[in-house]
Amino acid sequence: MSAQTPHVPASIFSPRRHPVICYFGLTFFLSWLGAFLVAAPRLLRGQSLPNLTGILMFPAMLVGPSLSSILLTRFFDGSAGLRDLFYRMRCFRFPARWYAALLIPSFLALSILLFLKTFVSPVYSPNRFWLGLAFGIPAGFFEEIGWTGFAFPKMSLKLPPLRAAILLGLLWGLWHIPVINFLGTAVPHGAYWLHFFIAFTAAMTAMRVLISWLYAHTKSIPLAQLMHACSTGSLVVFSPPAVNASQEAFWYAAYAAALWLLVAVLRLSQPGFPAAVSSRFPIENP
Repeated sequence: MSAQTPHVPASIFSPRRHPVICYFGLTFFLSWLGAFLVAAPRLLRGQSLPNLTGILMFPAMLVGPSLSSILLTRFFDGSAGLRDLFYRMRCFRFPARWYAALLIPSFLALSILLFLKTFVSPVYSPNRFWLGLAFGIPAGFFEEIGWTGFAFPKMSLKLPPLRAAILLGLLWGLWHIPVINFLGTAVPHGAYWLHFFIAFTAAMTAMRVLISWLYAHTKSIPLAQLMHACSTGSLVVFSPPAVNASQEAFWYAAYAAALWLLVAVLRLSQPGFPAAVSSRFPIENP
């Protein structure tokens, strides 16, 4: 007698049961499609991509996290969910001490480079490209509507918050693949592409844990956006202009190690770090 295949309700495979999978699927599709459309004219002609094309690919990718968050919030949580999302995007009422945390990326990046300059090689002398701060603003604003506004709260419903933040950080690093060769100053990275990608992803995963820590305590998307902007801006401002690809991968790895050391300290000092969050918060009158 043949074994009977158990009946599995079709509803198990409904998109409504998997908001996180839907979010990352739509985000990666929109972002990578945007990057491809920018690069396509040269790729289809078999030409290499100049730095300008690489730079233009990144703004095209920013549509993915933000648009996916808004569309899927409406799909899964309705109009009340959208009001909640937009309320959290206007949430500036939290203790002023949390603003001090925005200095973490700048302080650590500059400290690591000064240490390497002193004890390893002058090639690690930090740059002072202050205009680079502007590069972090669009990245922080648009990306965190998705990563912090939708993905982290939804993931925290199924996973412990630290594990959710780490997984989100790894996926965040993977999301950068189309433009990874145009990040930093030693571009393209050539044979050290993988080394740089691993170091970059390690740093961004630790930064994602810190962003999630801020959000879990403040419920403020703007604070997450500012931390992201400070992180990106600091790397653009201070990245040493004279390093080669190998040296750039090394200093990013050192920066990642410093970030993870800070995460470990916070974890030991705060057993509930980064703290549990819910996917919805009470909507209050401003």
